Amino acid sequence: MAVDYTVIVVYLAGMLAMGWWGMRRAKSKSDFLVAGRRLGPTMYSGTMAAIVLGGASTIGGVGLGYQYGLSGAWMVFTIGLGLLALSLFFSARIARLKVYTVSEMLDLRYGGRAGVISGLVMWAYTLMLAVTSTIAYATIFDVLFDMNRTVAIILGGSIVVAYSTLGGMWSITLTDMVQFVVKTIGVLLLLLPIAVVKAGGFSEMKAQLPTGYFDPLGIGGETIFTYVLIYTFGMLIGQDIWQRVFTAGSDRTAKWGGTVAGTYCLVYALAGAVIGTAAKVLYPKLASPDDAFATIVKDELPVGVRGLVLAAALAAVMSTSSGALIACATVANNDIWSRLRGAVRPGGDGGEEHDEVKGNRIFILVMGIAVVCTAIALNNVVEALTVAYNLLVGGLLVPILGGLLWKRGTAQGALAAVAVGGVAVVGLMATYGILANEPVYYGLLASLAVYVIVSLATPATDAAVLAAWRERLAGRCAEPAAELKEESVTR
Repeated sequence: MAVDYTVIVVYLAGMLAMGWWGMRRAKSKSDFLVAGRRLGPTMYSGTMAAIVLGGASTIGGVGLGYQYGLSGAWMVFTIGLGLLALSLFFSARIARLKVYTVSEMLDLRYGGRAGVISGLVMWAYTLMLAVTSTIAYATIFDVLFDMNRTVAIILGGSIVVAYSTLGGMWSITLTDMVQFVVKTIGVLLLLLPIAVVKAGGFSEMKAQLPTGYFDPLGIGGETIFTYVLIYTFGMLIGQDIWQRVFTAGSDRTAKWGGTVAGTYCLVYALAGAVIGTAAKVLYPKLASPDDAFATIVKDELPVGVRGLVLAAALAAVMSTSSGALIACATVANNDIWSRLRGAVRPGGDGGEEHDEVKGNRIFILVMGIAVVCTAIALNNVVEALTVAYNLLVGGLLVPILGGLLWKRGTAQGALAAVAVGGVAVVGLMATYGILANEPVYYGLLASLAVYVIVSLATPATDAAVLAAWRERLAGRCAEPAAELKEESVTR
């Protein structure tokens, strides 16, 4: 295992080095939070794919393949579909808004009255996403070093918090590109073909397993529909995803770079399901489907390759964790803390902008510590993440997409949709159970009905607000004053 340990240690040291290098580029708020809004197609595609394909997509995707066969690809597949829909239909307009958070977009569209409530919902979602990713370190480090759960979470979480705090989005972008390359080599180019060969090829896999393992709909229509509601629609509105859209250097980069990333996700989904299916042939009686990834890596891969594939799993977890962490800190600072203090964003000289970077850096550090502590204390993370996704989709999907697609939507309708959808989801989870499908179904319907009814019953959004909104969507609005100042500092 010495060679495998060396590969992992070099990888972790490289992540910290990237964080240090990224710190030198983070000179302004725009640099720190959205990488200066100037990523090109290659970096944008790689980092977007990295953030959406986390530990759940890698370890969980293989586990679903082990349990259901090829239809286990549907969870990650719906993530890819959501990213494709976002990129093709919404990303260019989102990028032109020149904002930092989803709540800022709601304020622009509805006239400045939806921010704090939507920010609280988005903060809960991003916090729990970061927590569940951080807990996954325990699984990986246990395989690597037989490490105590708490120590593993502190070690993995500290590395992510360190490089994210140092350089913000620039550090995260650079590390995500490395993580994207490692995942591609480790999972697609190494683990996938080795697993299939070890299982005897596809003909032997078909001979050993029930035919349902090769039914593309074997996981069940209701499960697929729920995945679409939660993951496909979740991709359209999550702060962690939007913050990556804001990094695009142009409309074309946001649209086509995201399309490449979405297509990559579809390939990754199928690869995970095939690896899980192969693991079912090799190890038909594992205690848990989620053990499939670690078991096949430990037992079937040669020295060195095993370390690289485990680094790929670590990369998957770290990319999602760091993206969720900076999203959580951005929402906490911009949408909650600053609004509650009644603060106005600084637009003064370079020193003030440096203070703005310092403030965001402090928020990442504080949120990172909170994430690590919560990860140590929390047991049932699946339920916690389900609550967060249900609140996100049930409370925010309708007002966000309604604002982008329906000009008659009003601030009163948006606030009512967030409140009713959120309360309905919580109440229905208490009735049906946290993991039931009904809460997100009925919560979303309630949110939609209230949004339409209240919007039609209240005065239309002020014409001046809508005119300013259309100008921003079209990209004809001048760059915000603070960002113009930032750009002059960085050039």
